[in-house]
Amino acid sequence: MKKVFVTGINGLLGANLIESLLSNGFFVKGLIRDKAKFKGKNHANLQIHQGNLFNDLTPLLSDIDFVIHIAAETSQDLIQYTDYQKINYNATVQLFNAAVYCNVKKFVFVSTANTLGYGSLNDLGNEQKEIKLPFTNSFYAKSKLEAEEYLLQNKDKIEVLIINPTFMIGAYDSKPSSGKIILMGWKKKIIFYPAGGKNFVHVKDVSSGIIKSLEKGKNGEKYLLANKNLSYLEFFTKLNFITDQNPIMIRIPRPILIASGYLGDFIRLFKIKTSISSTNMKALCINNFYSNEKSINELEIKYQHTEVAINDAVKYFEKKKMEHR
Repeated sequence: MKKVFVTGINGLLGANLIESLLSNGFFVKGLIRDKAKFKGKNHANLQIHQGNLFNDLTPLLSDIDFVIHIAAETSQDLIQYTDYQKINYNATVQLFNAAVYCNVKKFVFVSTANTLGYGSLNDLGNEQKEIKLPFTNSFYAKSKLEAEEYLLQNKDKIEVLIINPTFMIGAYDSKPSSGKIILMGWKKKIIFYPAGGKNFVHVKDVSSGIIKSLEKGKNGEKYLLANKNLSYLEFFTKLNFITDQNPIMIRIPRPILIASGYLGDFIRLFKIKTSISSTNMKALCINNFYSNEKSINELEIKYQHTEVAINDAVKYFEKKKMEHR
C-alpha cells in the first residue's frame, strides 16, 4: 500500500483529495494545525497529525512514498509580499528538503494556474506561457511562482511535479474559499458581475488529476488542471438555471472596478487589510482562460461538466445551512 503525506487537508481541495486517496487504496497521513477542527471522516487508513509546516516533519515522512503539498496562504487582503512568502515559499522549501532527506519518491506541489500565462478563447493559456499582468503584481501568484522555480531547480534530488489548478468548485468548501462565488449569486434578487471570465474546474477532477500524476506525471513538469472557460455572466447564468432562480443581472463597468481597485491600493498604504486592490480588480476584467490539453493527454483526466461542480457546491452549502439551523 502506497503511503502519502498531505498538507492543507481541511480546505476545499484537501478534503476532496483525502476522500479520493482513501477510496483509491492509499494510506494517508494528513497535517493539520488543530486536530479538533478536522472536518473529515475517520478511516482505518487515515492518520491525522497536529502540527505546522515549520515543525520537524521528518519523523512523519520516514515511510512516505509521496508528498502532496496543498497548504498555502491564499488570503487576498495581506499587505506585504513577506506575508505570502513565509508559507508559500519558505515552508515549501523546508518541507521539500525534509522529503529529500527521507528519500520520498515524488513531491507534488499544488500551485495556481495564475503562475502561467492566460489567454483568450482563440489562444488559450498553457504550461509553456509565462505569468502575465495583472498576476505579475499578485503577491500570492509571485510567492507560488518562486516556490515552483526552487522546486524545479532541485528536481534532480527527488521527482517534482507542479500542479496548476484553475478556479475550483465543488463540495466540502467549509471556509468557504472559491465557493464564495456560489454564495454571491445563490438566492440573490440582483447579481452584480464583472466583465471578465475565468476557467472553472470541478475540485474532484483536480483530486483525480493529482492522484493520476503520482503514476503518470513526469519529473519537472507542470500540469494545468483546467476545464471550462466561461465569462462571469455565463457562470452565473448556469448557477441561475441550476438553482431555478431569475435575478436581475447587472454588469459592473470596468472603470468602476479599476477605480475601486486604486482606492483599495490607497487604503493599503495605511496598513489596512482589504481584498480590494488594483491587481485583484484588474483580474476580474480579463478573460483568464486556459487549455487542459496536456492534462488530458498525459494524465488521462476525464473532466466533468461545470454544471456538476456547481450543483455539488450548492448541495453542500444547502446541507451546511440545514445543519446550522
